[in-house]
Amino acid sequence: MKRYLYLWHRWLGIVACLFMALWFISGVVMLYVGYPKLTPAEHLAHLPVLQLEPAPADLGQVLHAADPHQPPTRIRLTTVAGQPRYILEYPGPRKVAVDSHSGQPAAPPDRVEALAAARQFAPEAVARDRGVVQEDMWSLSRALDADRPLHRVAIADAERRLLYISGTTGEVVRDATASERGWNWIGAWLHWLYPLRGIGIDGAWGPIVTYLSLAATLMAVLGLAVGVLRWRFKRTYRNGSHSPYQGFARWHHLGGMLFGVLLITWIFSGLMSMNPWKLFSSAQPLSVAAYQGGPLRALAFPLNAGQVLQRFADDGLQARELEWRMIAGKGYVIGYDGAGRTRIFDMAGDRVQRRFHPGTLQQAAWAIRPGQPMLVEQLAAYDFYYYAREPQSMMGHLQQRLPVLRVRFDDPAQTWLHLDLHTGAIVGQLDQPRRASRWLFALLHSWDWLPLLANRPLWDLWMIAFSAGGLLVSASGVVLGWRRLGRSLQRR
Repeated sequence: MKRYLYLWHRWLGIVACLFMALWFISGVVMLYVGYPKLTPAEHLAHLPVLQLEPAPADLGQVLHAADPHQPPTRIRLTTVAGQPRYILEYPGPRKVAVDSHSGQPAAPPDRVEALAAARQFAPEAVARDRGVVQEDMWSLSRALDADRPLHRVAIADAERRLLYISGTTGEVVRDATASERGWNWIGAWLHWLYPLRGIGIDGAWGPIVTYLSLAATLMAVLGLAVGVLRWRFKRTYRNGSHSPYQGFARWHHLGGMLFGVLLITWIFSGLMSMNPWKLFSSAQPLSVAAYQGGPLRALAFPLNAGQVLQRFADDGLQARELEWRMIAGKGYVIGYDGAGRTRIFDMAGDRVQRRFHPGTLQQAAWAIRPGQPMLVEQLAAYDFYYYAREPQSMMGHLQQRLPVLRVRFDDPAQTWLHLDLHTGAIVGQLDQPRRASRWLFALLHSWDWLPLLANRPLWDLWMIAFSAGGLLVSASGVVLGWRRLGRSLQRR
């Protein structure tokens, strides 16, 4: 039995250790430089204050022009290439842009408009066209699917950004700085094995990463078992050590004994990040349509955008973007300024407010499962299931404001909703599988644990030391494995 343990560990390690070494190196880079993205804060910061002269088109006209047969899931009014434009989103995903003045669908942006959008983003910098792509190494995210094809524009600013402009709406939807592009070659692009997605096997990328992670996990478990079997706890070998090995083998053995358990948890949690075999997918997720209480329709919004914009200005908010929402069957418009501050205009109450009353959102949530028990609490501080991360992290684009309303349903999956009191948005839906993912991926892989996250650089020291130990084990394993492979090939 021991012989088979050694053989399985050895031959799995010849391939898996190489990938593990790359994962540990790239993982340290990802602590500080994430895959390029445009966060909501960056999006708002680079928008001008909304100007709606002449008067904007009626919302009913906009809805009919975008799609007369299907209501949108989201409506925004923003500035695109210097002009106000409605952006409507539909299932699919699909986006439609409508000119604010004429109320007619906007034509897909051309090269000239893409350059204008880039100049709006960075007015002081020279913009240069870099062509149109369907997808490239910095735009692999599925979140951009509704915006493809993408115009690329290089900006000669201090960060030498490469901007991606939506081929559907004309908005800037991603920026990749020179630093991000440089570090990502040995960061996220390598960590997620994105090179596999550029060679025509995109459909196989997920299974390849999943089974490679599974093999690495199995190899690490076997390695720890072998390490314990070979370690003499009460006495020493002839070399005076508790380990019988010398050279790289000794480093591999000692490193495995010190860091083996942590290494297993990291590789295993990386496997969990792929949601293997749909382990964390909800069998029956709650339908949140009832939360809205009806589709986005013009009748729920008697005031036009210009009037709402003025009401926000009177309350001290210079809005850069407006968003229309239906909550519990009533219409609300959310205004955002350049710093992400918000105001809410209640159409039925004809008033501006800073936050939603908790009772309003509680009533809307109750409609999801009427007559069923529901526990509601307001969080004033982050906890294990609701917390914020740095912008460069994988979940750093999520806006986790406080206070937030947590609603717990007594459904089969024990679903929780997190409701943003500043916007009324459902910012999180956690059922039992997703809470399991919080433990098995976010905690074990990124160490998203509040006592660590709140005490930087303690978190940094832990992650870097952890990574260094994993790199020691995997890099020494690469040397040993390839030496063994070389000897095997020579015999043949």
